[in-house]
Amino acid sequence: MKLTSLMAGAVLAVGLTAGSASAQDYPTKPVNYIIPFNAGGESDIAARLQQPVFERLTGQSMVIQYMAGAGGAQAWSQLNGMDGDGYTLMGTNLPHIILQPMAQEVGYKTDDIANVYFFQYTPDAIVVPADSQFNTLEDLVNYAKENPGLVTFSGSGTNSANHVAKTKLDSLAGITTTYVPFSGTSPSIAAVLGNQVLASFGYTTSAINQGDALRVLAVASEERVPSFPDVPTFKELGYDMVGGAYRGVAVPTSTPEDVRKQVSDALDKVNQDPDFIKKMEDGGFVVINIPYDKVEAFMNERREQYQAVAEQMGIAQK
Repeated sequence: MKLTSLMAGAVLAVGLTAGSASAQDYPTKPVNYIIPFNAGGESDIAARLQQPVFERLTGQSMVIQYMAGAGGAQAWSQLNGMDGDGYTLMGTNLPHIILQPMAQEVGYKTDDIANVYFFQYTPDAIVVPADSQFNTLEDLVNYAKENPGLVTFSGSGTNSANHVAKTKLDSLAGITTTYVPFSGTSPSIAAVLGNQVLASFGYTTSAINQGDALRVLAVASEERVPSFPDVPTFKELGYDMVGGAYRGVAVPTSTPEDVRKQVSDALDKVNQDPDFIKKMEDGGFVVINIPYDKVEAFMNERREQYQAVAEQMGIAQK
């Protein structure tokens, strides 16, 4: 009996050791990273910057895939049908995953999305073609006052950060503009470059990528963005607007808690890499570090902030 107990204890100890080693070894095979938007947008750019750092730090490849449609909802509605083993990751966006389910049936609820890490955000910015009639935000606002509804803004999806920003500006400036949603930032910027719309509510990253082809009228940040030192903030121009899109990573809800923590830890190591931080900041991103144990509080805070905006947008609270 005593020998049997000792052998059982030894087996248990070996099992625990093996389990710990397994946890420390994550990942042990390629990771699939699904971006719920078109290639070329902010989510894709950030993922492409994460990819080589992740591979260098873990020794495993990160395979980036795309599942665009319905402002991200097409992918998010399918996430929980995928394997919850830590090797299927999906990009998430705020306020998308909070406002979309409030507005209509989109195939998922906010609480269905198991976010494990938030790593960056991009401030909202109004951009126009370089040859636009609008040289300043005041030009655009004055035109909108004289021509209600004729100022058209492209943006990344309905009930997205871009949509929220457009709604806030209309309210603060006392104007009426028209929002034209696209499936991601890339086609949204293409629309303004192709003169399909008069302006776009995009992000600082969009302007950096397009260089001299676009003019930035204002940025929704607390302070001027280093990449655009000559562009005023909305607050400088008298509009109390600070916001943008927050981006994170989620896994299927079937993913065990310990695996969620492993994924979060791996992404946090990427986020702490000096080269990664520099490239992100040079690209107009703001790096943040919200690990798995702080995600719930972060989400609750953002949910409260979007309540008033949802009412302004006419979204029925569910």
